Amino acid sequence: MSRPPTFTPPPCARARVLRTERGDFAVLDAVPSAGAHSTALLLPGYTGSKEDFIALLEPLAEAGFRVLSVDGRGQYETGGTGRQEAYAQAELARDVLAQAAAVDGVPPSGGIHLLGHSLGGQIARAAVLLDDAPFRSLTLMSSGPAEIDPAQQKKARLLSDALGRWSMAEVWQMMRAMDPPEDADTGDGEDLRRRWLRHDPAQLIATGAQLSSEPDRVAELAALSLPVHVVSGATDDVWPVPLLDGMARRLGARRTVIEGAEHSPNTARPVETAAALVAFWSGL
Repeated sequence: MSRPPTFTPPPCARARVLRTERGDFAVLDAVPSAGAHSTALLLPGYTGSKEDFIALLEPLAEAGFRVLSVDGRGQYETGGTGRQEAYAQAELARDVLAQAAAVDGVPPSGGIHLLGHSLGGQIARAAVLLDDAPFRSLTLMSSGPAEIDPAQQKKARLLSDALGRWSMAEVWQMMRAMDPPEDADTGDGEDLRRRWLRHDPAQLIATGAQLSSEPDRVAELAALSLPVHVVSGATDDVWPVPLLDGMARRLGARRTVIEGAEHSPNTARPVETAAALVAFWSGL
């Protein structure tokens, strides 16, 4: 089972602002003590934040990778706009390209290892389809080829309807009795409640609709020369694991299944997940 992320970064990481041509983004920046040989950019999923990757930061840094986990536009500590049109997928993809361009130091010519979890994977895919030049690889973690499972679509609609009628605080109370559409890790913790309250509801409504209507763009991605890694838990109720297996075959991608994990291997099995990422990145 997945468990809630910790909100305390390891000593190798610091919270800071990444300033880009498309605005400022809150990041956790983990730097290896001996110097990095490449950089990874991590994008969180729906209702998530940069803290979802905290358990990966230390093992990835120890392996020699600089890692930036990012709050996307309207997520937690990155400001939002209050306008749903600002969260169109193409706009979020352009944010990712701006983030990659703003990363200082490493990487040099080799490019950035881009990873997206769930919704973040579909935004990452959209970014590389706009321009894959900044990237060395793409990892899709628990992120499927098209729209989410019908049962999850129903949850996304319910959440969007609630956000249109009630405050974020009121919706949080409702969510204590019902999982949100993509993440069973809400729990009752104060950090998670505080994170929820700082999300832009317009972002949640817009991206929830995207998840429910995303087209299959696997053929477009396969046409690129970018190495791809498909990672998931052994079970997943957002995109069934056989669907992820099939996507990996269509992409000719590396495939890793993290035993004992569900939709969030990054929080459920961080040691095993980090090892799989290091093996992929180091082998390129």
